[in-house]
Amino acid sequence: MSCVPPPAAPIPDAIIAIPVRNEEERIAACLQAIDAQVGLEPGRLGLILFLNNCTDRTQQIVAATVPTLSIPVRVLTESFAGAHAGWARRRAMDAAADWLGDTGGGGIILSTDADSRVPPQWVARNWAAIRAGADAVAGRVELDEAEAALLPPFLPARGRLEDRYDALITEAEARIDPDPHDPWPCHRTAIGATLAVTRAAYHTVGGMPEIPLGEDGAFIARLIEHGLRVRHATDVCVTISARLAGRAPGGVADTIRARCEEPDALCDARMESFVHAVRRYVWRRRFRQQHGSGRLARDDAWARRLGIGTAEAGRIAALPLGQAVAEAERASPRLAYRPIGPRQLPREIRIARTGVAMIRLSSALAKTLRRYKAALPERHIIDAERGRS
Repeated sequence: MSCVPPPAAPIPDAIIAIPVRNEEERIAACLQAIDAQVGLEPGRLGLILFLNNCTDRTQQIVAATVPTLSIPVRVLTESFAGAHAGWARRRAMDAAADWLGDTGGGGIILSTDADSRVPPQWVARNWAAIRAGADAVAGRVELDEAEAALLPPFLPARGRLEDRYDALITEAEARIDPDPHDPWPCHRTAIGATLAVTRAAYHTVGGMPEIPLGEDGAFIARLIEHGLRVRHATDVCVTISARLAGRAPGGVADTIRARCEEPDALCDARMESFVHAVRRYVWRRRFRQQHGSGRLARDDAWARRLGIGTAEAGRIAALPLGQAVAEAERASPRLAYRPIGPRQLPREIRIARTGVAMIRLSSALAKTLRRYKAALPERHIIDAERGRS
């Protein structure tokens, strides 16, 4: 009688990487949400937990919860006096990349936070965007409703105004300077609580930036500068904590607390006046066109208009498109961001609504004209045939 060995376990091709520090109150809910993913083949999802500098009961809760999960989990533990958010997220994502490398080198790395809860379709929706052609996916976030209800009433009200204005300027950007890989509807959130990237793209940009603050936004910017396709998917959304005491300096918790203490604090940098925003988007579109035709290197009139010197203009013109756009915006004093404050939001929203309506109309007319021109040869042939009959 021969013994047939059991079939080998499927190899994960999607690994979730989570940096964890003192999350005894939320880590169990985070892990349970990950274990509840649907729309995936069994065994194709893995999880990396990077426990760093934990001094509460997080490690014990993880040890008790991991055996109850249906997915393979690797737990790494480290204490480091110089720990910060970028370092911890990079360590977790590097470990995920290494695990995928053991399986042949493909697959995707996903990132979320230990105080977040992902929806059941989170991994499947990120995979869908990757399969549709994206190299990376940036999702949206929403505050936990129960925790948000405890915040001062003016803060959620301000958040709603910012969300409304952000959607308007994002639509204006997507219609004026469209990205075929990131079409409207889209958003512009870049947060470590919901990122996905192919292993190949992750290595192309040198991994997650190991910086103390803003590593997630810097990572997305680095992908775009390298010409990689980033999809800001509206159907990918994660619930995050609305707490005021966070684990990472400069994170969401610090932002919420700062706005509680200073209600008139400026909005995010990209929330400039609608007129300035539209000028930026029109400039980007022209810049891309001139870069593609080689005109940037032949004529530096664009640089003089932006206040960029001749030598710097030559260096920028020689860069790949994504890097050229980013470097031009950094170098030009006229393209510096001038964020607005919350008191300006209602007025800018009214202006933006009118402006976006006009942009939509212009886009519709342009699309109709393109269709008409494309159909002209066929109509001429039909008319000619009718004239001969």
